[in-house]
Amino acid sequence: MLSRLSIRDFAVVAHAELAFADGLTVISGETGAGKSLLVDALGFLCGARADAGAVRHGAQRAELEAEFQLADCPPAAVWLGDNDLDEGEACQLRRTLRADGGSRAWINGRAASLSQLGELAALLVGIHGQHEQQALLSRATQTTLLDAYARHPELLDAVRAAARRWQSLAAERDALLARGDVADRRAWLRHQLDELEAESLEPAALAELDAAHRRQAHAATLVATCDQALDGLGGDDALPQRARKLQAILQREATHEPRLGEVDALLDSAAIQLDEALAELERIRGDLDLDPDSLATLERRLGRVHDLARKHRVAPAALAAHRDALAAEWVSLEDAGQRLLDLDRAITIAHAAWQEAAAVLGASRRRAGDALAGTVADLIAGLGMQGAHFEVALPANDVDAPDPLGAERAEFLVTANPGQPPRPLRKVASGGELSRISLAIEVATLGLDAVPTMVFDEVDAGIGGAVAAAVGARLRALGGNRQVLCVTHQPQVAAAGHAHYRVSKAARDGITQSAVVLLDAPARIEEVARMLGGSRLTDEARAAARQLLLDAAGAPAG
Repeated sequence: MLSRLSIRDFAVVAHAELAFADGLTVISGETGAGKSLLVDALGFLCGARADAGAVRHGAQRAELEAEFQLADCPPAAVWLGDNDLDEGEACQLRRTLRADGGSRAWINGRAASLSQLGELAALLVGIHGQHEQQALLSRATQTTLLDAYARHPELLDAVRAAARRWQSLAAERDALLARGDVADRRAWLRHQLDELEAESLEPAALAELDAAHRRQAHAATLVATCDQALDGLGGDDALPQRARKLQAILQREATHEPRLGEVDALLDSAAIQLDEALAELERIRGDLDLDPDSLATLERRLGRVHDLARKHRVAPAALAAHRDALAAEWVSLEDAGQRLLDLDRAITIAHAAWQEAAAVLGASRRRAGDALAGTVADLIAGLGMQGAHFEVALPANDVDAPDPLGAERAEFLVTANPGQPPRPLRKVASGGELSRISLAIEVATLGLDAVPTMVFDEVDAGIGGAVAAAVGARLRALGGNRQVLCVTHQPQVAAAGHAHYRVSKAARDGITQSAVVLLDAPARIEEVARMLGGSRLTDEARAAARQLLLDAAGAPAG
């Protein structure tokens, strides 16, 4: 639900702050006062293309901000969470329009793209204006509305499940066919595997091969180093013997200085470690061998590993995993021919299952379409469009592949004049007619769509009297289930509102500016009287306004 709208330096509005509640809020004002600017501001907050002309003359930028409560719109809360833009139980949309034509947008204080703004706004508010592209005009939305009206989610789920089953099987078959001739592919894989399996490619084996190669490549240096170390540690004057001679000297004097015993213990430990080092050096020296043939063999093996890595375009350490992947594919292709036959049969069965589920869904849609058409036609007639015709067509999809949404899409058709063929709703020329038809559809599908706030811009254009009163009653009924905002110039519609804003304009310092005021009960009587009688207010006009307000308040909500 929209709870607050803030406008600054937008067209002729210097600054306006509006608070909104449940029910029907009407917005009235003299022609040219700027009452539709509030709808335009919401449009920009919903992602409409930036317009430098929307910035107030003399200002650098226009600033627009709206706050929505999310308690009545779980899909918007989910969207915010999925996009890491959630911020408690409220949502703030903000946008600036610069005089040079640029714009920026924010969601809950974080920078957002216009596409994100549009996606989120579509879940929060639906704008029904005379000249705007509305979600209601798209066949996808019309199909969704029809399905909601039909209340058959289990049929939709069955169609989606059948379509997903078919798509999964078809994708597996395409992947199998994309491999080309299975026999050729298996032969190629066998050749690659023979090459790879001829070498020990496990990471541990490669590490040992590399270490052995480095050892053999540096064998001469290693032998010399070990010999030098052995000369230093061995012989009569070797370090271990010298350490033990020192021990004997210290032991003789340790009775006079106990701390010499600690030094003796350290030398004993050192002598033991020196003996162990000497033994390890002798083992290493014994393993070392200057063997040119062994080095050549190791270099050939290492070269083959690097050749394989280049051929298969992987790192040497990844060769084992690559070999295992090729082996798995080779095994999977063993029964590929049979798998293709099985897939063909399964795809045929899955397609038939989808057709059956889609046929049941289509029949339910046709029944719901007939019922919805009758309800909307009655509502349209009550809104001053006698003779108008409304119907729900269900043309088949153009594609043969199973569609998760069924075998057809809804198309709302309407004609405003008897004898004329019905045309798609999106091609209706008259803005006033389109607004009233949209209102009738919204009332007929009351509570079935998830958008909590609906905005109607001059839905009463071109009507008056009893028809305007009927429009007002329908809007008020709609406001009992959804938050509704309506820009109007009809007193009968204005009187139906639960809350009423008046937009007025005045020249200040030679510049026209608009002001927006929330009207209390006496001020509403004055405004409705003005709408009834023009600029000259009479007692009769006030009495008529008072009666309109009383009648609207007591009107049945349906």
